Amino acid sequence: MRAIRLHDTRQGGPVPLEPRDPGKVSIYACGPTVYNRIHIGNARPFVVYSLLKRFLQHEGYAVTFVANITDVNDKIYDAARPLDIPSAQLAQEMAAAYIADTGGLGLGRPDHEPLAGETIGPI
Repeated sequence: MRAIRLHDTRQGGPVPLEPRDPGKVSIYACGPTVYNRIHIGNARPFVVYSLLKRFLQHEGYAVTFVANITDVNDKIYDAARPLDIPSAQLAQEMAAAYIADTGGLGLGRPDHEPLAGETIGPI
């Protein structure tokens, strides 16, 4: 594998990629809060991290990409209220729309897409 450098905002410049486990990279990205259809701001992280995953795989790394979907949030409750539907229903419908919309980009799926509502207890 060739040396890869990534921009580190904390250090203010490029630093070498040094995985904890040689040859293995884990990427965690915050996904959308699903209260409406996605917009360019929601799509950007999906595109950036999907492309990063593909690049790293091309370079020979084993990559695990996790992007959560926030399905419990005040924005969801506020959006569901005027529609007179349960917030869980709106979140479920918008999560399905998010998956369909990002699926149409042709970049594949993250390896895991946990729902925040399913992981709040363990956190």
